[in-house]
Amino acid sequence: MNLILTSANLLVLKFIMSHSKHKKDAPMQRKHDRSVCKVDLTVRCVFLTLLALALLLPVSSAANAAEKAIHLTYSGFMPPTHLQSRLEASWCREVEKRTNGRVKITHYPGQTLTKAKQNYEGVVIGMSDIGSSVLQYTRGRFPMMDVINLPLGYPSGTVACAIINEVYEKFKPRELDETKILYLHAHGPGFIHTKGKAVYKMEDLKGLKIRSHGPTATMVKSLGGTPVAFPMPELYQSLQKGVVQGGLYPLESNKGWKMAEVTDYVIACYETAYSLGFYVAMNKDKWNSLPSDVQNVMEEISFEWIYKHGIAWEQGAFEGVAFLLQQGNSMIGIGPKEAANWVRAVQPVLDDYLETNKSKGLPGNDVLDYVSKRLEESRKGIFTSKYIPAD
Repeated sequence: MNLILTSANLLVLKFIMSHSKHKKDAPMQRKHDRSVCKVDLTVRCVFLTLLALALLLPVSSAANAAEKAIHLTYSGFMPPTHLQSRLEASWCREVEKRTNGRVKITHYPGQTLTKAKQNYEGVVIGMSDIGSSVLQYTRGRFPMMDVINLPLGYPSGTVACAIINEVYEKFKPRELDETKILYLHAHGPGFIHTKGKAVYKMEDLKGLKIRSHGPTATMVKSLGGTPVAFPMPELYQSLQKGVVQGGLYPLESNKGWKMAEVTDYVIACYETAYSLGFYVAMNKDKWNSLPSDVQNVMEEISFEWIYKHGIAWEQGAFEGVAFLLQQGNSMIGIGPKEAANWVRAVQPVLDDYLETNKSKGLPGNDVLDYVSKRLEESRKGIFTSKYIPAD
């Protein structure tokens, strides 16, 4: 054990040493005086105890100070090199910085703490304090928030990020009440990508196995493809091995997940572009245990990170297009006439959303109307939101 001496410690030690010296020089004839011996023993015990306490006090104080630091875990599913994963890590660092080191968060990317599908439940039961993954990976658990996954023509990451947080704020879905939602974000337009076969019209999708899930799986089926559900981290090898012939994902995944290495075509139908909702959630008991000033700091940073994620999704899209072209891949644009056929074909996806929410007594109609109106404003160039800073 390391002992730390202070001026008070030294004074106590000096007193004991001088007392011991006095007893050593006393006449030998008092050696057998029992009463004096008893007093001497008592004094020695008292001061030795005081010395021990005085010497250990600084060490104990330092230990208590260290114990006051709040240590949290953050589970993510994206690889550590992915733009969005790096944003998660920078969020953790920013919390530590603005709390002056009172909160320290260990970030576990790449499913190293919990798998993508188990991430949300892992937060609920406390396997991780904080978690981030895809809402759609736990199908049926978030029926109202599924609106972000519908093929409504989402134009960009910043618009999608703004809309998903507006929906959460406006409609306050109880389906997310099991955790503390720090913030949500969503990627830019998601398209079908294929390997080995170009797609110019719906008929070209017939028989193709396309990785998708939730509303996007219904979308693939409506367009004539065969949906196959599994998380994004499994798609690269599945395409390599021919398990599927394509997948639905945003343009950024061509580089972020290296998908352009195992595909050949992007089918860019903007009219039916979907998005995908991501959560950053915290265990509710852990959140409630935090001091209020720490909670305020985390909420402040989370608000700022919504826009950062939107910009990162857009930056990733540009990089993804550049990467896929470098690989010799092609982007196939779906013209207005064929796109109108796609829009009609995916109407059952919207109907399913409305029916599911109605059966659960949820305001799906109101949510879909709200999102459709906001997207129309975006198409007209009049979209504004508190989640997108003014220029």
